[in-house]
Order: sequence, then C-alpha cells, then structure tokens
Amino acid sequence: MQLFISIILSSTILACTIAAPKATDNTLPASSQSYSVAQHLEVAYFASGCFWCVEAVFEQVDGVEEVISGYAGGETVNPTYNQVITGRTGHAETTKVIYDPKKIAFETLVTVFFGSHDPTTLNRQGPDKGTHYRSIAFYQNDIEKSIISKHIEKLTKAERYINPIVTEIKAFDVFYQAEDYHQDYEKNNPNNPYIKAVSKPRVSSFLQAYPELLKKDLE
Repeated sequence: MQLFISIILSSTILACTIAAPKATDNTLPASSQSYSVAQHLEVAYFASGCFWCVEAVFEQVDGVEEVISGYAGGETVNPTYNQVITGRTGHAETTKVIYDPKKIAFETLVTVFFGSHDPTTLNRQGPDKGTHYRSIAFYQNDIEKSIISKHIEKLTKAERYINPIVTEIKAFDVFYQAEDYHQDYEKNNPNNPYIKAVSKPRVSSFLQAYPELLKKDLE
C-alpha cells in the first residue's frame, strides 16, 4: 500500500510539473511608448537582475544614449511584468542599451555588464531570486558572441570570482519593452525602499570601480 501511495504521489507531482502552463501570449504590448533608434546608433541587450538597477548603471556610461527596460530571452509574446515574475514566460528582465559606436565599443559595454553584477549566482542577483533575474549577455552576430566568450575566458583565467560564471551567452531574438512606469524608475522613484537599499548601492559600487567610463556631465 505504501509503495502504491508513493507511486501515485510521484505521478501527481510529475504531472503538475509537466502541466504547468506557459504564460498566455498577449495581443498588445505592455508599453504604450516606443523609441526610435537613430541610424548612427547601435543597440545591445543585457540581463543582470532587476532592470531598474541595470538601467541606472548603463545610463551613467559615456557613449550610451538611452537605456530601456524590458523583457527578452523567453517565449511569451508581449509579456507583462506580472507574467514575467511568475517565471513562466522564460523571459528575463532585460535592458536595451542604445549607444554611439563612435564613442563606446560593444566590448566596453560587456565590461560594464560584467563589472556591475555578480555573474556567478544562478537565477539570482542580490536579494532577487528567479529565472527572470538570470544573467544573460545577448549577441546579434558572431563578433559579439566572440567578444562575450573571450571576456568570460579572461575573467575565468584571472580567477576574478571564487565560483564559476553562469552567464548565458544567448542569441538575441526579440525584445519587449516593459510597462511605462518601469522606465527611468530609479530616477523617478529615488525614495523607493528597494531603490535606496539595493539599486543605489549597486550603482554607487559601479561608479567607484569604473570612473573612467562615466559621462562627464553627471549630476
């Protein structure tokens, strides 16, 4: 009888795991706004935890024109924030970094990416846990893929971290812009408890570590 019950329970758990539904696709995008990228600018995509923090970091970097928070790396079409945080969309909170290649190289953006988060924590960044907070460096061509791979090799060889780097090197597919209230969130919500306790210290740490990469006109 105990064996029978164990088999039934195991089958039930397995069935629940398999049956967990993918988040439903949406007809309309989560954001009501869009940003047109000028022809002389290029775009890069990175995921390294809460996009409020990541956006605030890249906005400090000289040569970066705009940073947009959104979702990428998953399957659900036009995902919403509430869907993404369930972990059932496959998406990660991602930043779209619009930059001037005459002022900053993709390789430098990769340096900023790795230098502003812990790439050794699987599905986690600081207090934030879940697959939607995983570390991903997206590439759009073989050159970008090679740059990311070589940077990881360099960090590994230098034993920069105690634990191995778990950052995904992932081919870029599509980016979905997040809800309007997520854009420039740190700037618009400086007294938010999370911003004060997590985001600002993370940005401050980056500013101190890479002063040579910062915009000269920072307030």
